[in-house]
Amino acid sequence: MTSRLKLTQTTEESLIAAFFRKSGGRWHSERRYYTLPDGETKEMVSLITVRFLEQGCDELLELQQLHELPDGMALTCGTHVSWKSRDSVTGRKQSEDSTVFGALGDILYRDRGFATSKPITAQYYFSHPQTLCLRTEYKGSVFEEEVKLVGDHYRTRQSIISRAGEQKMIGQYLEKRIKLD
Repeated sequence: MTSRLKLTQTTEESLIAAFFRKSGGRWHSERRYYTLPDGETKEMVSLITVRFLEQGCDELLELQQLHELPDGMALTCGTHVSWKSRDSVTGRKQSEDSTVFGALGDILYRDRGFATSKPITAQYYFSHPQTLCLRTEYKGSVFEEEVKLVGDHYRTRQSIISRAGEQKMIGQYLEKRIKLD
């Protein structure tokens, strides 16, 4: 049983490394958020930069310490994601920040969450080698996300945020690669 678990972890880790590498570069993201149940929408445009992180790099070592992982447990790879967002309608700046992801087995470690500045973890799996699925839970909320690479120049994303078993928001994204990393 242990060897089967190890094989599954190795497969997931090789898929996540390939996915993170293929995601490297700059992306123009058009997003639409639907607040449920009333259906109010908000449209955003973001510039996203994704950088692959090799095992043992300083950012992943800091992330390991942040999550208090034992010395023998090294994150296999990761990615640094930064963004600048503005409201599509008003043009007003919405957010500018970054986050670090690190993979170990089928868990993604993050230095912060969607709605918290505290470190969090997410379960991940691949429904297809080009489609990463994440599930993150904290503060009574569940964040389910699917990120799909479409060829070399596009990504689609969908996020569903639920609280107390009820869907509260859906985010849909179309991202076009501006520059390869």
